[in-house]
Amino acid sequence: MRLRYLGKTGGSEDGDCPALYATDRGTFVVQGKKITDRQILAEVRNLADDEDVVEVPADVLHLVERT
Repeated sequence: MRLRYLGKTGGSEDGDCPALYATDRGTFVVQGKKITDRQILAEVRNLADDEDVVEVPADVLHLVERT
């Protein structure tokens, strides 16, 4: 898989996340803060062993519209 950097949230400093990448597979990779709170994770549906969830601000997801 190859990644193409699309951008990051306007409120982050250099080197910080969250960020969004497009892949050569027609998918996206989201870089964000890993959610570790057990109560929140209990609300996530059907999370497979090879999956994880991250939190990102809405302005990162608006980058998808530009691709």
